[in-house]
Amino acid sequence: MMRKKILVVDDEPSIVELISYNLTKEGYEILKAYDADEALKIARNEPVDMFIVDIMLPGMDGFELVRTLRSMEDYRTVPVIFLSAKSEEFDKVLGLEIGGDDYITKPFSIRELSARIKAVFRRAEGGLKIPDEKPKKIVAKDLEIDVERYEVKVRGKPVNLTPLEFDLLRFLAENEGKVFTREVLLDRLWGFDYYGDTRTVDVHIRRLRTKIEEDPSNPKYILTVRGKGYKFKDPGKE
Repeated sequence: MMRKKILVVDDEPSIVELISYNLTKEGYEILKAYDADEALKIARNEPVDMFIVDIMLPGMDGFELVRTLRSMEDYRTVPVIFLSAKSEEFDKVLGLEIGGDDYITKPFSIRELSARIKAVFRRAEGGLKIPDEKPKKIVAKDLEIDVERYEVKVRGKPVNLTPLEFDLLRFLAENEGKVFTREVLLDRLWGFDYYGDTRTVDVHIRRLRTKIEEDPSNPKYILTVRGKGYKFKDPGKE
């Protein structure tokens, strides 16, 4: 089995070495970069399975680096974990909205980082397990979810979703009409070892709506139930 390659991007050598030393012991292959330009050069020359990116990089910051990576065919859905010395909610939300899978505030423990890496890889590699009796394809008006191929189409056109976005959409669609709280969605999709807060769910719902809804501000598929949570509705059944 090939070792997973993780590119660590941080301008603090001590942080890079700390992460590299510990994750290498866990069986990962660690690539190192100290700025965005170096990270992009590495990413263009060899495949990377995950990026761990500090948001405060010299020159191009971590957010802009991830935006650039997400524009590249090979890295549209590759997992990204942000690191930051700041804990402001704005930065966390921005990181998730531009395609980050998780956000960790410094200082952090290696045990916490390792747990988050494993959780993100689990989602990216397998997602939710589908019982045999579940349908292979879910169709709701103009939305088509192909569970077997891990593909989504809106009005016949493919939509590019991250593994977590796909799992979130699939889970809600499979349970059409049922309302799920943010806490339940965190538990079912992020896992018990996730350290984030419920705002994370709101950010991913908002990002998912921009991809599948004709008018994200007036959603037809993923509805907010005030004071409760979210549910999926097939507008074709109205």
